[in-house]
Order: sequence, then structure tokens, then C-alpha cells
Amino acid sequence: MIPLVHDIDGETVLVFGGGTVGARKARRFAREARVVVVSPAFTDADFGDSEFLRAAPGPDDVPTWLDAADPVLVVAATDDTALNAAIESEAKERGLLVNRADRSGERGRGGVVVPATVDDDPVHVAVTTSGTSPAVSRHLRRELESVVDGAGVVATVVGELRAELKDGDVDPGRRRAAVRAVAEAEAVWAVARANGSRDAVREAADGVLADALGDDGDGG
Repeated sequence: MIPLVHDIDGETVLVFGGGTVGARKARRFAREARVVVVSPAFTDADFGDSEFLRAAPGPDDVPTWLDAADPVLVVAATDDTALNAAIESEAKERGLLVNRADRSGERGRGGVVVPATVDDDPVHVAVTTSGTSPAVSRHLRRELESVVDGAGVVATVVGELRAELKDGDVDPGRRRAAVRAVAEAEAVWAVARANGSRDAVREAADGVLADALGDDGDGG
């Protein structure tokens, strides 16, 4: 499997299943998408900002639900194997992405794995074992939390500097070297993790940038 990133902002994700697995899937996708959860009952777990439809669809009802929701992604997270199979089959027939929670390993065309993630917007790090060991994914996610801490503000500041240097017609080679120096500077990361302020990180980055560019310019 090759990890890919898919933008689902503003799209609809249809989740079949109101148990703990369905809640976990819904909570994950609700960060970006409109999530509709269909189930005859719902656990007390956190579903995020999801919409709930209380119903008990059977395999033959799946096409009607897909027609109504018009989702970009469908999650089959019920405890009914036949229903999950029907959801997967219908979604793939329509060319939709589908995540079947009761299956691991190879999923075929259109089947997706939802990885464990560590987020510090706009930085997102995903860990997957291709469905073979969710416990290992969770462990690695916890290990990566300290590594990713502060990455969001660093990425934002470095992106701003890169754009400014490009607009300032700085030689591409010098620009890449300067941006790399800022992105790898321990001083910049230390400020990001200790302070978290964009202004403080920008100040530290400007100092590194000036040293990287030398005395003949600051990008202007």
C-alpha cells in the first residue's frame, strides 16, 4: 500500500455503524467533512460534529442511502458482515472510496485504510501498518507526538519565508539553501516548542535567514 492524502473538506462521509468503531471513524472525518452516521443505536462515545440518522438498513437498502447522502467516502463499521459487504460492493461499483472496518490487509480498488495521525496543522503525519496491527500504529503515533510538536508554526513561517524570497527574486539555489537552513535550525524549533508564538518563531527564523543569506541581501 502507498499512503496518499485526499482533501475531503466540504465533502460528505457516510458512516454505517453507531458503535465505538463507527464513532472513532466519524470523529476522525468530522474534522474536515460533513459526516452522517446511520445506525439503529449509538454508543455514548464521541462522534465529533456528526449528524445522526437512526435507522436499521439492510443490504438491499444501501443504494438508497448512497443516493441520498451522495458521499465521497463510505465507512462500513457495522457488526453485520453481510451489510458491510453490501456497503463495500455498492460503493466500489459507484467509484466511491470505502473503508471497511471489519477487514484488514488488501482491500482492492477504492478500498482505503484510515491511518493513525499526529496533527499540528498544517503538518499531518500518518502511520499505518496496512491494517495488520493498529496497536503498533497507536504506539508510533504517541512516539511521534513530541517530534511533531511545534511543526505547524514552523511550517507556516518557513512557507512564508519561501514565498517572500521567491517574490524577491533571490537566486533559486540560495533560496533553497536558506529555506532549508531555517527549516532545520534547532533555534527555530526550540522557540516553536517553548513559545508556540508565530511572531517569536518568525523572529528566530529571520535571524537564521540573515545568516544563511550573508551580507548581500535579505530577500528584498
